[in-house]
Amino acid sequence: MIPKRNLGPAVALACVLVGSLAAPAHAALFDDDEARRAIIELRQRIDTLQQSNQRAGDDLRRSGEDSAQLRRSLLDLQTQIEGLQVQIAKLRGQNEQLVRDVSELQQHQKEISQGVDERLRKFEPSKVTLDGQEFVADPAETQDFEAAMAVFRASKFADAQNSFGAFISKYPRSGYGPSARFWLGNAQYATRNYKDAVTNFKTLLANAPNHARAPEAALSIANCQMELKETKGARKTLEDLIRVYPSSEAAATAKERLARMK
Repeated sequence: MIPKRNLGPAVALACVLVGSLAAPAHAALFDDDEARRAIIELRQRIDTLQQSNQRAGDDLRRSGEDSAQLRRSLLDLQTQIEGLQVQIAKLRGQNEQLVRDVSELQQHQKEISQGVDERLRKFEPSKVTLDGQEFVADPAETQDFEAAMAVFRASKFADAQNSFGAFISKYPRSGYGPSARFWLGNAQYATRNYKDAVTNFKTLLANAPNHARAPEAALSIANCQMELKETKGARKTLEDLIRVYPSSEAAATAKERLARMK
């Protein structure tokens, strides 16, 4: 007999078939050899079914293990995703901070550049208009001339002579030159240094005869000559002034003085 085991539906069916083959109503249909072969075949089928069940169980167990591994993998993946999301959020915050830092740096560089440009402009030559003349002068040149003028306006004529004399020596080709000589001559006249004043006024007329201050310089020469008792020279200077600059205010003054000299 076949031992009883929990063989499942297929084994149960096989047992039914064995019982059927062993029933007395059908015993005549099979001889002993056929019965043994049938039993052997049936056992083989049962073994095959058992092996199939075993494999199915193994497959199911492995499937369960794979499913559990898959769940663990999914959990690990979810954890990694959440970690990456945290890192992304952190990087996004860092990127926003970098954007702000770059913007502030660019603004700072812009301010520095503007400040440098402003400081450079203080040293760059610029156009100057003085006494009807337009020329280009360095900032230091303009500053020195204005400083000398400030001394003259303060009626410090001796100091003004030194200031204008130093300016002319320092900037011999300056566009301020004719004006500087004119005011130097006036400072010398104020200190009764008439001869040097005449020299500076004549230099102005020789170097810049069309300068706006030229007629006044000619009249100042005549004034110095009068102070030096050079009446004849003063008369000649006034006549030349009227001839060369007939439309100037200095020429009108020269005419009045010539009239008084007769």
